[in-house]
Amino acid sequence: MSDVERELREQFTAAFEGANYPVTGQMDLVPALPNGPGTTFTAGDRTMSAMELATTLNGHQSFPYESVEALVDDAIAGLKAEGVL
Repeated sequence: MSDVERELREQFTAAFEGANYPVTGQMDLVPALPNGPGTTFTAGDRTMSAMELATTLNGHQSFPYESVEALVDDAIAGLKAEGVL
């Protein structure tokens, strides 16, 4: 696992662990975000907002998610598939 992936995994987990699981869609995650949709994630030289993340991951997520771990695993896989990681 790269340092960038590790950093993003930690940030995603911290941001989304407060959601009420199971989550059935991206909008279920917004209340858990510390700055709502304006929340940003930074790793290495890459910064993305929660809105950019949602757009990038469109089509790579399989809602509902029963746990933050499953959600983060799919987010990382989606970022890899899109060439972001």
